[in-house]
Amino acid sequence: SVKRIRIPRSKRHAFDISMKTSAEEQPAVQIRGVTKAFGRTSVLRGIDLDVPKGTVLSLLGPNGSGKTTLIRVLSTLTKPDAGQVGICGVVLGRQSARLRRRIGVVGHDPLLYDDLTARENLSFVCRVFDLDRTDERVHAVSDLMGMAPDLDRKIGAMSHGMKKRFSIARALLHDPEVLLLDEPESGLDQEALSLLDSVIASRSDSARTVIMTTHNLERAVVLGDRMAVLAKGRVAYNEPVDATNPEASRHAYLQHVGARQ
Repeated sequence: SVKRIRIPRSKRHAFDISMKTSAEEQPAVQIRGVTKAFGRTSVLRGIDLDVPKGTVLSLLGPNGSGKTTLIRVLSTLTKPDAGQVGICGVVLGRQSARLRRRIGVVGHDPLLYDDLTARENLSFVCRVFDLDRTDERVHAVSDLMGMAPDLDRKIGAMSHGMKKRFSIARALLHDPEVLLLDEPESGLDQEALSLLDSVIASRSDSARTVIMTTHNLERAVVLGDRMAVLAKGRVAYNEPVDATNPEASRHAYLQHVGARQ
């Protein structure tokens, strides 16, 4: 049997997510009719998107296409004007606190306290999520990003790249089912990029789903299972990545957004 979410009749055309009894049948992320405007500027214009479990979705688009806003909506940092979002069977807005336990977020803001050490920051996150084995978790994620020797340094004394590494470590602490990455390569050196790529590539071990915005088409093709392109606040393209023919992905991108990078 299917338990359907009750939606006002006026909004049913925009959203039709069914909470299926079989979790295996349900995409990790379901987005229906999501819109968002800032003042008179429409940023998201009716986003519809499904992301299957265990998939890495590379999300591309020119500046102003709505990529960051969509990530902020998915991460509960920005409330959409209309439409609905389901993540791992949890509906955004109704159970947002529960949903935050299922997602990890890496954005432009590291979401760390400058006046605390990295260890104190990560330990605080463990307490917020009521995680066990705090010391073990903190060391494991810090080591994963090559930052274990810097755990007792204050975040405010670190470079942007070092903060970014700890931001990624923070997002992984609770082993999230969905990882949201907004241009995660920004500010990272080559060593850190390699470590991040390993984290993304190893997601199959836990069936983790990853949504990653990027301007780097090569990384999008190499790391992604699917590629979606946002243009003028809408999904203009959403198809599996053809790893054997990366030029086809480049052509698809340029076809939907023009020559702008």
